[in-house]
Amino acid sequence: MKSGIKLLLSIILLHITMPVFPVVEPEFIPKTINFGHKQAHNRKIDVIIIHSVYNASGGDIYDVNLIIKQFARYKVSPHYLIDREGKIYRMVKDKDIAYHAGVSSLPDGSSGINNRSIGIEIITSLDEAPSAMQIDVTVKLVKHLLEKYPVKYVLRHSDIAPGRKTDPWNMNWEGFIKRIKEKTDE
Repeated sequence: MKSGIKLLLSIILLHITMPVFPVVEPEFIPKTINFGHKQAHNRKIDVIIIHSVYNASGGDIYDVNLIIKQFARYKVSPHYLIDREGKIYRMVKDKDIAYHAGVSSLPDGSSGINNRSIGIEIITSLDEAPSAMQIDVTVKLVKHLLEKYPVKYVLRHSDIAPGRKTDPWNMNWEGFIKRIKEKTDE
């Protein structure tokens, strides 16, 4: 009788501690930078901010290296940058603070968003929507981050800085949020 109860408790404990639908970590391309962030230790991550970016400095508007030069000029950086083909560049470690949110506040009125958030930039333009591949990998990345951290908010840059920011541009936000809430991504 006691061994049956122990077995049942073991199964319940195993079920409680196992993720229900584990998300495989997306593949990242390391793109180390020396600007737009600072090291941090034991920071609480509970916000994910989605941005849009393009190269406005001349040349190919989707060129990753030109966009990174643009970030350097303004001393800003996201944690992740997603190119038009859906490649994810990791620019700043999750544990570190990236300067991507600027002057902003959360729906609960709190500020200091860089200190508690992960920033994801999607390369697109003012006239084009993110590609299907970009949306697919952004969904996978956000789901992965939701498994790792106790995220309270997944927001657009425009949600935290209305009147100052308009990104992410041309993105079906409601469809995106619906996909990240689904248990599996098809």
